[in-house]
Amino acid sequence: MTPRAIVVDTDPGIDDAMAIAVALVSTELEVVGLTTVFGNHRVAVTTANAQRVLDALDRPAVPVVRGAARPLTRPANPPATFVHGEDGLGDAGLPAPSRPPLADRRAAEWLVDTALARPGAVTLVALGPLTNLALAVLLEPEIVGAVERVVVMGGAALVPGNATSAAEANIWNDPEAADLVLGAGWPVTMIGLDVTEQLLADTAWLRALDAVDTPAARLVARTAPTYERFHRESDGLEGIHCHDVATIAWLLDPGAFTIESRSVRVVTEGFAAGATIVERRTGSDGATDGERPGVHVALGVDAPRVLGLVRDRLGPARPIPASDRGGG
Repeated sequence: MTPRAIVVDTDPGIDDAMAIAVALVSTELEVVGLTTVFGNHRVAVTTANAQRVLDALDRPAVPVVRGAARPLTRPANPPATFVHGEDGLGDAGLPAPSRPPLADRRAAEWLVDTALARPGAVTLVALGPLTNLALAVLLEPEIVGAVERVVVMGGAALVPGNATSAAEANIWNDPEAADLVLGAGWPVTMIGLDVTEQLLADTAWLRALDAVDTPAARLVARTAPTYERFHRESDGLEGIHCHDVATIAWLLDPGAFTIESRSVRVVTEGFAAGATIVERRTGSDGATDGERPGVHVALGVDAPRVLGLVRDRLGPARPIPASDRGGG
């Protein structure tokens, strides 16, 4: 079977690194490139981190393309170093990037060129603010009809936000871009907090990675402790929410998710800026409020099934001498 071509638009980010790792080791997927955006950190840092992640996974030649440094119309929020560490990757001390990003184009232009060169064949997987995708639509509206699908980690349909009481972090970081992308008319699957907060990789799950000697498992085990500490101190959780990797899990095993077609609007002003308003009234198509296209919204998940899939993709467990395990 021909692998599904994907571009990962990302702001690494500890959970971004997990998602990229699972995507790269999955033979069902072809990672065409990584485009970067501000969000978890400044775009200069997220761009370097994207290459650092590829280096750690022994895939340094996958293209990295630098993208937006700020939202479409508003100032950028401060980096989420309290979640992801000062370096954005858990202060794990990963080496400096082996290569710079592509120098001749920015992400929006590269996304357009990549999608139009392979019409109907490329899926965009967005793990951060949706600014690059919005800029691509504004640059060349034909991209809407050229991509196979857009898969977004973002939003909160029926649950509270995590950046504010109303808004999930990726959407909150650029509400105007999110509203444009979710209403553009291309096929969109939105995987938000309704699902990702059910995907709790607990301490035992994470510590089991110490017995997995693969680049992907080592990367997750090395970067996760900062994220664990954040959740322990802020939520009282013993483990981490696997937000971004849920998008890759959906591509690999869509049957593990409960999806409903609904129109989605994003609040762009006031206290609730960044909130995703999901249409709950259903018409004959179960999708639209009469003006907006339908979005496939994930509302449920078989969490053990997804966590098992992620664990299996990170690699087979085998005994490792304590002296070879390295830092955590």
